[in-house]
Amino acid sequence: MHFASDNNSGVCPEVLDALAAESARTAPAYGNDPTSAALVERLTEVFEHPVEVYPVATGTASNSVALAAMNPPWGGVVCETEAHVAVDELAAPTVLGNGLTLMPLHGTDGRLDPGALSRFLELQVDDVHWVPPTTLSLTNSTEAGTVYQAEDVWALAQIARAEGLGVHMDGARFANAVAATGATPAQLTWQSGVDVLCLGATKCGAVAAEAIVVFRPEAVTSPERHRKRTGHLLSKQRLVAAQFLGWLTDEAWLRHATHANSLAARLADGFVAAGHHPVHPVETNMVFLQLPHAVAKDWHTAGAEFYVLPTPDPGVGLARFVTSWSTTDAEVDALLALASSTTP
Repeated sequence: MHFASDNNSGVCPEVLDALAAESARTAPAYGNDPTSAALVERLTEVFEHPVEVYPVATGTASNSVALAAMNPPWGGVVCETEAHVAVDELAAPTVLGNGLTLMPLHGTDGRLDPGALSRFLELQVDDVHWVPPTTLSLTNSTEAGTVYQAEDVWALAQIARAEGLGVHMDGARFANAVAATGATPAQLTWQSGVDVLCLGATKCGAVAAEAIVVFRPEAVTSPERHRKRTGHLLSKQRLVAAQFLGWLTDEAWLRHATHANSLAARLADGFVAAGHHPVHPVETNMVFLQLPHAVAKDWHTAGAEFYVLPTPDPGVGLARFVTSWSTTDAEVDALLALASSTTP
């Protein structure tokens, strides 16, 4: 019963096939190869817009290099309190950004509210002693497993743009967001005001494949030099590009994301039937429960793998269950059998 993280899943067949084919060839290094060029063409098709593409190997590198290229070192990145850039990247955005500041803002179910964003920006002072907000960072899907619909992204982006901020999107689970909303990739990004997307494939079936996708080149400064200077220019970039091309073939990325989302929905329905009610709306591939530590220990002992995050209540943890492209119905059934045998 593997529900700890979609990072724990293996590699999907489409990516393995693409890697095998690419590894049988020789080609120029550092992105000067036909496969990297093909990825730019493919993502231009997917997003219905000309793009610049900078592949990297990790989500932390993707977010941090992108934010470094979008902000001056004295700038501030407004993000939701639980955003990955704020709590899971060991200050990498501020280090790679030469001192830029993260400005967390409380949201609801992982999402920022336009009214709260407006009030926050209105309170900022244009003074040399204050950090000026320079970028809005949104996560889609969010750390709570919820999504921003296209109209939500548009509303927040327009507020940011009116105050002169760029708009960055952490799309580590962007495939799950596209599958959940039914919107097109274009509608969730540049058509709604996003300047730069950090597109992640690793959590949805790749080995190590992330890409900084730039829709508005004027929103960034020398991203290729930021990538090189911080050690994230890959000599065999074509192997990352190949992973993306395999992942995007015949809509494999959306099929795998839809599978993960649907099993999370089935898991949530089963939890509710057993009397365990999710903390957040279940919209993609994550389910959160308030679970007594004693119960969590019993479930772990029975073979269920999941993370338990601390809460203010010492006897209760926030249990996170994540489905992936490779999660099976049998795993969901087994976990639900445990939940049904446990009194909430």
